[in-house]
Amino acid sequence: MSELPATELLPLPAAGRTYTATRTVRLGDVDPNGDLRLDAVARYLQDVATDDAVDAGFSNAMGWLVRRSMIRVTRPAVLNEPIELTTYCTGFGRSWAERRTTVRGKDRVDGAEIDGVSLWVQIDVESGRPARLTDEFVDVYGAAAGGRTVSSKFSLVRDPSPEAAPVDNPFRATDLDVFGHLNNAAQWALLEGLVQRHGLPRTGVGEVEFATASQVAGDAVAAVHDAGLDAWYRTDDTTSTVFRWRPVG
Repeated sequence: MSELPATELLPLPAAGRTYTATRTVRLGDVDPNGDLRLDAVARYLQDVATDDAVDAGFSNAMGWLVRRSMIRVTRPAVLNEPIELTTYCTGFGRSWAERRTTVRGKDRVDGAEIDGVSLWVQIDVESGRPARLTDEFVDVYGAAAGGRTVSSKFSLVRDPSPEAAPVDNPFRATDLDVFGHLNNAAQWALLEGLVQRHGLPRTGVGEVEFATASQVAGDAVAAVHDAGLDAWYRTDDTTSTVFRWRPVG
């Protein structure tokens, strides 16, 4: 039976491909306290995933869209901190694959400790429709996945809770990607803004699910409670994105 996607933070594989890259946390990536923002983390994960696919010589390296992501922040990265990102495949299904990424500070004694996992759907870049994984994918990433299969099911509640209240829509036309969708990293900015606005701890677990392709024109609602917060982005009364933040530690 296939496992739920992007809900577990699995360790490095015993065998198979891993890919490592480095970044330095820059001024445009941090909050007023100098901590790396969630949307910047999402962009780092997105970029290193593409870099891995390009480096592997994958023929459809750009033909992937994120369906679900989870990010756990144990220790935030900080301004000017050199970090190392290691990414690898932890399972796949018919047209999708799960990608795990670790983010660690390179120099600080108590450096950054951030972990991410995402479900990516392979698409035909011309039609925008899901495309079956090929033998090429299995040849590159199959050993790391170790025979683990994942589903493409969602985990978060699709309908807003009764106590959810409207929040400002932060999205701009510049947040659209080449497919005409709100970019994955841009949507994490909504969750980042809510965490900042309500003074929630920076250490925690964030989850974002993309139920449908999101456009700029839409409305956001959020509910803040003792356990954290939940939010929904909606267009024409249909939820396109679900967000959740749960502080830890």
